[in-house]
Amino acid sequence: MAKSTRSKWKRAMRAEKRKKNAPKELARLKKILGMDQSGDINMNAVEEIATVVPSEKLQQKPAAEEDNVSTMDMDKKMNKKSFLNEHGQYPLWMHPRQRKKIKHQLKKKGKSKRPKGLAW
Repeated sequence: MAKSTRSKWKRAMRAEKRKKNAPKELARLKKILGMDQSGDINMNAVEEIATVVPSEKLQQKPAAEEDNVSTMDMDKKMNKKSFLNEHGQYPLWMHPRQRKKIKHQLKKKGKSKRPKGLAW
């Protein structure tokens, strides 16, 4: 897509607006978090809104969760080449044009060429 002068102007003006509103937005965020003048966040107010978890626990969790993901079992069985499930149906997300294309490819693969007779 071409970069028109209008879109360039709009981008420039949005950047100016971000610069202008940045201090107000920062002050609003600090007010919401309840930061003190020293820059410390009042965790008591945050704990009322959300659960606070130490960073050590977050770093340990991904290793345990990876094991669960690898043992996940699929409920529906699907052929990876034809995308057909056990009932011969295509998935709902597949576009009809793509279904038609795959059907054509499978039909084309199924046919085998008969050897031609001798040429003499």
